[in-house]
Amino acid sequence: MGIAGDIIIIFVAAMIGSWFANLLRQPLIIGYIAAGIIIGPHTGIIAIQNTHDIEMLAEIGVALLLFGLGLEFSFRELKPVRHIALLGTPLQLFLVGGFGYLLGRYFGFEWQEAVWLGAMISVSSTMVILKTLMSQGLMGTLSSRVMIGVLIIQDLAIVPMMIILPLLNNPQESGLLIAMSIVKIFIFFAIMFLLGRKIIPWMLKQVVRLNNREFFILTITAIGLGVGYATYLFGLSFALGAFVAGMVLNESDYGHQALSEIVPLRDVFSLLFFTSVGMLFDPQVLINQSAIILKLLGFIIIGKALIFFGIARLFKYHNIIPLALGLGMFQIGEFSFVLANVAISASSISQELYSIILSLAVITMFLTPMISSSTAPVYRLWRRHFKKEAVQTIYLPAEGLNGHIIIAGGGRLGSYLAQVMQKLGFTFVIIEQDYRRVEEAKAAGFPIIFGDAAQELVLNAAEPQNARLVLITVPNIIASTQIIRHLKQVNPKLHMIVRANDNSQVELLSEEGVFEIVQPEFEATLEFTRQTLLHLRYSLPYIHQFTDELRSLQNALIYREELAEIRTLNHLWQWSDHLDIEWVEVKSGNPIAGSKLRDSNVRVKSGAMIVAILRNNELIPNPEADFLLAEGDFLALMGRPEQLSRYREVCLPDS
Repeated sequence: MGIAGDIIIIFVAAMIGSWFANLLRQPLIIGYIAAGIIIGPHTGIIAIQNTHDIEMLAEIGVALLLFGLGLEFSFRELKPVRHIALLGTPLQLFLVGGFGYLLGRYFGFEWQEAVWLGAMISVSSTMVILKTLMSQGLMGTLSSRVMIGVLIIQDLAIVPMMIILPLLNNPQESGLLIAMSIVKIFIFFAIMFLLGRKIIPWMLKQVVRLNNREFFILTITAIGLGVGYATYLFGLSFALGAFVAGMVLNESDYGHQALSEIVPLRDVFSLLFFTSVGMLFDPQVLINQSAIILKLLGFIIIGKALIFFGIARLFKYHNIIPLALGLGMFQIGEFSFVLANVAISASSISQELYSIILSLAVITMFLTPMISSSTAPVYRLWRRHFKKEAVQTIYLPAEGLNGHIIIAGGGRLGSYLAQVMQKLGFTFVIIEQDYRRVEEAKAAGFPIIFGDAAQELVLNAAEPQNARLVLITVPNIIASTQIIRHLKQVNPKLHMIVRANDNSQVELLSEEGVFEIVQPEFEATLEFTRQTLLHLRYSLPYIHQFTDELRSLQNALIYREELAEIRTLNHLWQWSDHLDIEWVEVKSGNPIAGSKLRDSNVRVKSGAMIVAILRNNELIPNPEADFLLAEGDFLALMGRPEQLSRYREVCLPDS
């Protein structure tokens, strides 16, 4: 079948490899690379016949990766961490690149190869770090925002690296070539500025009017790859054109839709790229060069960790953030494979160095989740042996905290609770680690502690020994259990109300001895049920009974030992269903208007009773028989549902 058979083999192998990577909780790209190694020419297991053609297709994967990066790029995301992202990242790239160059020369590589080595180890893995942050429940924290800001600038730096580094093959002419490339880039950006401001938005507007999703996908793919190919014909990088096309589309009204549509296509061609990377890997090199690889691995992990730690401290980030960067961003990233592919295509590095870099990248990616998870224990050990850093507090009372409420988590739920506590006049303090949430709370004037509530140092700053109540609203169950355990050590009698996302989390919290648990999604379900039944004109007591039965069943699933008590409560609610209260208005033309209450014959005609009257915003409970009814009165009728229905039909047909 030729190349079609090769593609089928690649997809099947990648599926198996990604399945094993998923079992090991690793990024799928490691599975793709492993699949490429197995089906590559160096193993002899399943040989791909058209390797060169697959590599040509893989170039589309590189272009689509950078096209997607351009679609995702936003300067707004850099604003909270703009200083370390825009100034610290170039410094980090220079320091790590220089460190890599020294390592390359130390291990005997030529100076050009040493420069490539420094460039390839200078970037970290966006895919691996994002997956690790999500699995650890750390997305949205200040440390995660710093990491993402640095990663964005690192990924952007790949584009000039791909242009400049291949010119090192001709150092005598490199200055002229770089100058010519810069002129071409300026011309290209000027053309793209015109296209981006006028032509591309107009074109997309016409496409969207057709309301044809397939044509929209085709158009954005053609724009991304077409601009990339035009850039290639212009003498610049194919990937650079795709990246700029993505940035142009991102500024249009259709950027988010374009990204969502291009992601599946990008992932398919990225699979081809990462598999082709693995096909170039020679396992024999790993065996022969194991000593060098292990030494380089140690140097890179320690060196990058120390450089990231120092950069974070230089830009005045303290507490756990420098450690989080050092222990989370030490790996070699997926865009290093892009650089390695460019280098091997330009004959800038040897096959031996290519295989070494590939080995180092895969190993460091594999180690990332394990080393990153050690951040909290290492930080606790650090605090025991070194001077403790002060926790940042905002608007805390000068006289200290006593009899206050602690809100652990200042997200949407926590901020709403803070507003309620403020209106009710209670003393409270929020603990939040997301920089954006802290700024919002600061603008609202809420007392807040900046940090992770799961850290003892931060939690102790809220003085839990003097608190009257703790509201734990963080969605991460691991963080919640850490907070609960520390609070029980500090103040065993302290009451806690804890958020849970599902029944399994409720069971975990119950094992920790917490029984005041709120499930936001379940409460939202109950409210949707109430609103639905109200719209369908069910009586209020029936709605209360029905929703309380749902709550009782939910509790019965969790607290089975209290099932008998729950059944008793259900029986009480069933009896309450026999009575109902409903408000009706006496409108113009109603025959009871102007008559006395005794003459209205409400009880005789329907069996219901008027127990209260609302007139001019004044409530008149248990009105006398001589009370004169008037237009505009609201009558509170009490009775069984069928009695109220009969009253509406006979006495108030216009109500």
